Amino acid sequence: MIKRLILASIRWYQRRGGSRHFFNTECNFEPSCSQYTYQAISQYGSWRGIKLGVARMKRCNDPDCVHKKHDPVP
Repeated sequence: MIKRLILASIRWYQRRGGSRHFFNTECNFEPSCSQYTYQAISQYGSWRGIKLGVARMKRCNDPDCVHKKHDPVP
């Protein structure tokens, strides 16, 4: 139930424009941080997936990034 609600929230965020719309920035990683978090929650469950997603978002802070870094879910 919680997992489905979180995944639906991530999809809503992505359909509304994601980081470009809400934060006026673009993710430095491929897949994007929201897609990474979605995959992590789908694969590992809510608690561990959120922990992985937050750790990823903490690394996504380089405004001068020229090339996207490939960083799949472990």
